Amino acid sequence: MEQGIIQVYTGDGKGKTTAAIGLAVRAWGRGLKVKVYQFLKTAGGSGEHWALMSFDPPIPLFTFGDGKFIYTDKPTPKDIEQALNGWKQIDQAIASDENDVIVIDELSHVMNKRLLDPNMVLATLVKKPARLELVLTGRDMPISILELADLVTEMKMVKHPYQYGLAAREGIEF
Repeated sequence: MEQGIIQVYTGDGKGKTTAAIGLAVRAWGRGLKVKVYQFLKTAGGSGEHWALMSFDPPIPLFTFGDGKFIYTDKPTPKDIEQALNGWKQIDQAIASDENDVIVIDELSHVMNKRLLDPNMVLATLVKKPARLELVLTGRDMPISILELADLVTEMKMVKHPYQYGLAAREGIEF
Protein backbone atom coordinates (compact mmCIF):
# COMPACT_ATOMS: atom_id res chain seq x y z
CA MET A 1 0.00 0.00 0.00
CA GLU A 2 1.27 3.47 -0.83
CA GLN A 3 -0.50 5.72 1.68
CA GLY A 4 -2.45 4.72 4.73
CA ILE A 5 -4.79 6.86 6.77
CA ILE A 6 -6.43 6.77 10.17
CA GLN A 7 -10.11 5.88 10.01
CA VAL A 8 -12.53 6.16 12.92
CA TYR A 9 -15.96 4.55 13.25
CA THR A 10 -17.75 6.08 16.22
CA GLY A 11 -21.19 7.09 17.42
CA ASP A 12 -24.07 5.56 19.34
CA GLY A 13 -25.38 3.52 16.41
CA LYS A 14 -24.84 -0.12 15.53
CA GLY A 15 -22.24 -1.16 12.97
CA LYS A 16 -18.86 0.18 14.06
CA THR A 17 -17.18 -3.19 14.57
CA THR A 18 -19.04 -4.65 11.59
CA ALA A 19 -17.69 -1.91 9.31
CA ALA A 20 -14.14 -2.35 10.60
CA ILE A 21 -14.26 -6.15 10.17
CA GLY A 22 -15.66 -5.70 6.67
CA LEU A 23 -12.74 -3.47 5.77
CA ALA A 24 -10.30 -6.02 7.25
CA VAL A 25 -11.84 -8.80 5.16
CA ARG A 26 -11.69 -6.67 2.00
CA ALA A 27 -8.01 -5.87 2.62
CA TRP A 28 -7.21 -9.52 3.37
CA GLY A 29 -8.94 -10.52 0.15
CA ARG A 30 -6.60 -8.19 -1.76
CA GLY A 31 -3.52 -9.77 -0.19
CA LEU A 32 -2.81 -7.09 2.39
CA LYS A 33 -1.34 -8.01 5.77
CA VAL A 34 -4.08 -7.44 8.34
CA LYS A 35 -4.32 -7.69 12.12
CA VAL A 36 -7.42 -7.15 14.24
CA TYR A 37 -7.22 -6.23 17.93
CA GLN A 38 -10.30 -6.17 20.14
CA PHE A 39 -10.42 -4.68 23.60
CA LEU A 40 -12.93 -6.00 26.17
CA LYS A 41 -13.69 -9.10 24.11
CA THR A 42 -12.65 -12.73 24.45
CA ALA A 43 -11.51 -15.23 21.85
CA GLY A 44 -14.53 -17.09 20.56
CA GLY A 45 -16.94 -14.64 22.13
CA SER A 46 -18.21 -13.13 18.89
CA GLY A 47 -19.19 -14.18 15.41
CA GLU A 48 -16.42 -12.09 13.85
CA HIS A 49 -13.85 -14.13 15.74
CA TRP A 50 -15.12 -17.36 14.18
CA ALA A 51 -15.42 -15.78 10.74
CA LEU A 52 -11.85 -14.44 10.77
CA MET A 53 -10.51 -17.78 12.02
CA SER A 54 -12.25 -19.59 9.16
CA PHE A 55 -10.10 -17.94 6.48
CA ASP A 56 -7.17 -19.96 5.14
CA PRO A 57 -4.90 -18.73 6.55
CA PRO A 58 -6.90 -17.09 9.34
CA ILE A 59 -6.96 -13.31 9.73
CA PRO A 60 -4.97 -12.68 12.92
CA LEU A 61 -7.29 -11.55 15.71
CA PHE A 62 -6.18 -10.73 19.24
CA THR A 63 -8.55 -10.10 22.15
CA PHE A 64 -7.88 -8.32 25.41
CA GLY A 65 -10.62 -8.67 27.94
CA ASP A 66 -13.05 -11.03 29.53
CA GLY A 67 -16.07 -10.29 27.38
CA LYS A 68 -17.72 -7.64 29.51
CA PHE A 69 -18.05 -3.93 29.05
CA ILE A 70 -16.79 -1.74 31.86
CA TYR A 71 -19.39 0.71 33.12
CA THR A 72 -17.41 2.31 35.94
CA ASP A 73 -14.68 4.93 35.81
CA LYS A 74 -12.76 2.83 38.32
CA PRO A 75 -11.66 -0.29 36.42
CA THR A 76 -10.12 -3.23 38.24
CA PRO A 77 -6.37 -3.81 38.19
CA LYS A 78 -7.03 -6.88 36.00
CA ASP A 79 -8.96 -4.77 33.46
CA ILE A 80 -6.12 -2.25 33.32
CA GLU A 81 -3.50 -4.99 33.00
CA GLN A 82 -5.36 -6.61 30.09
CA ALA A 83 -5.67 -3.29 28.29
CA LEU A 84 -2.02 -2.35 28.87
CA ASN A 85 -0.81 -5.76 27.69
CA GLY A 86 -2.97 -5.37 24.60
CA TRP A 87 -1.68 -1.87 23.92
CA LYS A 88 1.92 -3.08 24.15
CA GLN A 89 1.18 -5.62 21.40
CA ILE A 90 -0.58 -3.00 19.29
CA ASP A 91 2.24 -0.50 19.79
CA GLN A 92 4.75 -3.12 18.59
CA ALA A 93 2.60 -4.07 15.60
CA ILE A 94 2.31 -0.42 14.54
CA ALA A 95 6.02 0.29 15.04
CA SER A 96 7.09 -2.87 13.18
CA ASP A 97 5.94 -1.49 9.80
CA GLU A 98 5.08 -5.10 8.85
CA ASN A 99 1.31 -4.61 8.51
CA ASP A 100 -0.88 -2.94 5.93
CA VAL A 101 -4.08 -2.67 7.98
CA ILE A 102 -4.58 -2.73 11.73
CA VAL A 103 -8.04 -2.63 13.28
CA ILE A 104 -8.31 -1.54 16.92
CA ASP A 105 -11.83 -2.29 18.12
CA GLU A 106 -13.32 -0.55 21.20
CA LEU A 107 -10.36 1.78 21.54
CA SER A 108 -12.48 4.69 22.72
CA HIS A 109 -14.03 2.63 25.51
CA VAL A 110 -10.71 1.66 27.09
CA MET A 111 -9.55 5.27 26.94
CA ASN A 112 -12.81 6.74 28.22
CA LYS A 113 -12.97 4.26 31.12
CA ARG A 114 -9.36 5.01 32.10
CA LEU A 115 -7.83 1.67 31.18
CA LEU A 116 -5.43 3.35 28.76
CA ASP A 117 -3.94 6.83 28.96
CA PRO A 118 -5.09 8.79 25.89
CA ASN A 119 -1.67 10.51 25.67
CA MET A 120 0.05 7.12 25.44
CA VAL A 121 -2.35 6.07 22.68
CA LEU A 122 -1.83 9.33 20.75
CA ALA A 123 1.95 8.99 21.04
CA THR A 124 1.72 5.65 19.23
CA LEU A 125 -0.83 6.73 16.63
CA VAL A 126 1.13 9.80 15.50
CA LYS A 127 4.16 7.58 14.81
CA LYS A 128 2.29 5.19 12.49
CA PRO A 129 4.17 4.29 9.31
CA ALA A 130 2.87 6.29 6.33
CA ARG A 131 1.62 3.21 4.48
CA LEU A 132 -0.29 1.75 7.45
CA GLU A 133 -4.08 1.97 7.48
CA LEU A 134 -5.40 2.23 11.05
CA VAL A 135 -9.08 1.59 11.74
CA LEU A 136 -10.29 2.63 15.20
CA THR A 137 -13.73 1.93 16.63
CA GLY A 138 -15.86 2.82 19.61
CA ARG A 139 -18.56 5.20 20.71
CA ASP A 140 -17.58 8.58 22.16
CA MET A 141 -14.16 8.59 20.51
CA PRO A 142 -12.02 11.22 22.27
CA ILE A 143 -11.73 14.52 20.40
CA SER A 144 -7.94 14.18 20.22
CA ILE A 145 -8.35 11.00 18.16
CA LEU A 146 -11.06 12.58 15.98
CA GLU A 147 -8.75 15.50 15.23
CA LEU A 148 -5.88 13.17 14.33
CA ALA A 149 -8.02 10.96 12.07
CA ASP A 150 -8.22 11.41 8.32
CA LEU A 151 -11.68 9.86 8.04
CA VAL A 152 -14.39 9.86 10.70
CA THR A 153 -17.70 8.07 10.25
CA GLU A 154 -20.38 8.51 12.88
CA MET A 155 -22.96 5.76 13.23
CA LYS A 156 -26.07 7.46 14.56
CA MET A 157 -28.80 5.54 16.31
CA VAL A 158 -32.21 6.51 15.02
CA LYS A 159 -34.06 3.44 16.29
CA HIS A 160 -32.76 0.27 17.94
CA PRO A 161 -34.42 -2.99 19.06
CA TYR A 162 -32.78 -2.60 22.50
CA GLN A 163 -35.22 0.26 23.06
CA TYR A 164 -38.11 -2.20 23.17
CA GLY A 165 -36.34 -5.01 24.98
CA LEU A 166 -34.82 -7.18 22.24
CA ALA A 167 -31.53 -8.52 23.59
CA ALA A 168 -28.35 -8.90 21.53
CA ARG A 169 -28.66 -11.86 19.18
CA GLU A 170 -25.88 -14.33 18.42
CA GLY A 171 -24.70 -13.96 14.85
CA ILE A 172 -26.27 -10.52 14.46
CA GLU A 173 -24.97 -8.34 17.31
CA PHE A 174 -22.19 -10.64 18.50
